[in-house]
Amino acid sequence: MQGLILAAGMGKRLKDLTSDKAKCMVKVNGVTLIERALRILDKKSLNRIVVVVGYEGENLKNHILSLSLKTPVEFIVNGIYDKTNNIYSLLLAKEKMMEDDTLLLESDVIFEEKIVDALLYDKRPTLALVDKFESWMDGTCVIIDKEDRITDFIPGKRLNFDDKDDYYKTVNLYKFDKEFSRNVYLPFLLAYQTAMGVNEYYESVIKYIAMLENTKIRACRIDDATWYEIDDKQDLDIASTLFAGDAVKKYDMLAKRYGGYWRYPGVKDYCYLVNPYYPPEKMVKEIKSNFENLLTQYPSGMAVNSLLASKNFGVPEERIIIGNGAAELIKALMEELDDGKKTFGYSVPTFEEYHHRFSGNSIAFDTSSNNFSYDADDVMTFFDENKCDILALINPDNPSGNCIDKKGMDKIIDWAKNRGIALILDESFLDFADVCQTPEDGYINEETLNRYEKLYIVKSISKSYGVPGLRLGVLASSDEELIKKLKKDVAIWNINSFAEFYMQISEKYKKDYAASLKKLKSERKSFNTLLSEISYINTFDSEANFIMCELKNVNAKELAAYLLENGIMIKVLTDKIGNGKEYIRLAVRRKEENRQLIECLKKYKV
Repeated sequence: MQGLILAAGMGKRLKDLTSDKAKCMVKVNGVTLIERALRILDKKSLNRIVVVVGYEGENLKNHILSLSLKTPVEFIVNGIYDKTNNIYSLLLAKEKMMEDDTLLLESDVIFEEKIVDALLYDKRPTLALVDKFESWMDGTCVIIDKEDRITDFIPGKRLNFDDKDDYYKTVNLYKFDKEFSRNVYLPFLLAYQTAMGVNEYYESVIKYIAMLENTKIRACRIDDATWYEIDDKQDLDIASTLFAGDAVKKYDMLAKRYGGYWRYPGVKDYCYLVNPYYPPEKMVKEIKSNFENLLTQYPSGMAVNSLLASKNFGVPEERIIIGNGAAELIKALMEELDDGKKTFGYSVPTFEEYHHRFSGNSIAFDTSSNNFSYDADDVMTFFDENKCDILALINPDNPSGNCIDKKGMDKIIDWAKNRGIALILDESFLDFADVCQTPEDGYINEETLNRYEKLYIVKSISKSYGVPGLRLGVLASSDEELIKKLKKDVAIWNINSFAEFYMQISEKYKKDYAASLKKLKSERKSFNTLLSEISYINTFDSEANFIMCELKNVNAKELAAYLLENGIMIKVLTDKIGNGKEYIRLAVRRKEENRQLIECLKKYKV
């Protein structure tokens, strides 16, 4: 068996990274792509490794020779790499392919060693490596039958995403036995190049051969193995995370992305906090049915979207503003309230976006002394002794899940009014609380707003309603002058058409939303009970859609890394809380998913 690597390409889409070196000389976590591939092949007792070079070929050859591989390496030069495609490079190696069985690799694919092993240890002589299609994948897909015969090749331009469950992606790693190469593949390849020219792809020929009735080529399915094709800087960034090596380092790199975990197939997100039981399937289908219009047409401006927010939350349009996520409104609100002279009050640990957006003096109420539990009297007593001009309260709080009940919050509103304190109440998680019997029990209503002009209520629709991709939030207040200023400050089209349409239809699904909250509250209770039965976990009672846990004799980062290796992403809170103990936060997902997490936690070796 020999290895054959095609490495003649220029990698133009990597731009400056390949201005003076071959594409496979780009590094992932400090190691070049070509070195990583060669180190894996060098372990497999191959007779030789053949590398087809082209662009910056001498530098590439020198780099490979410097690796001191025990397997002999031979080079073939594609002198017209800038005028040809991989069909030409492969045919340059045709004599080599007829002499020995061949593992064919492309140099821009990064992969785990077990992927090569899957080809080597499979007794079938001629194989095309395939993986289950995921939405992030580009290029040619195949359809295969139960006997692993390839029944159709689907080029990228013909992909029908309605049929994606039937697709497998070609990984561009192959095994050819020499008889197949000599008698079938290479004659086809040569004829195809003669007819179509040198600027074609060898995969096109595999397609025609695979469709022959008596063909020997079969698909080799990979499962639970990581690979990635690197074409541009975004691919390189993702590959750097996937192949971080050290499990803790991989967790840190993924955590710093602040979302976008859909780019990483198989990762369940227990880190970010959304309603797992909403939106309902019918609503999703309604949005899908309007997809083309929403994609191709402008949304309405602020005036119209204020009416939508007004309709949904039952307050006058002059008292509510809709935002591109609550984050946009928090930034605008804090900039308006912060004159450089005021003092800002907040609890710790908590959601820190309000504090981060404030430039002046601040005072923190540390809630850790009583196991992160506090009530209205605790808040008022502290800030009577430590004066502030602006106070932000997240209720339920994040990450503790502590919730001040309605009676207590009413006391705080009156207290703030008597002292002239601007009170920001973030109720993004309030709908999940047991103190909130129905979604209408929140504070965005005329009665509450009328009580105090300097009361500002923020709600993240992304979190409560399970639509973070739409980026929606609202801010309500009877301070109509401030609301008016904020509407002038934000962009006229600050939400997109999908978000606007969601707001337009959401009233029809109020019963579904109420039902989702009941399911969440029930599952939170069960999930908390199961977590508390694990010996190294101490849970804190939560009124939100997440549970904070203290770990006993367990390092939170190491546990997070272990869970990530099992496809689960959690939030580590140790540094955020900073009291020398280890903490994590777990989002409440659906019952079956939470049970999988519980089983994984039980298997962790303390």
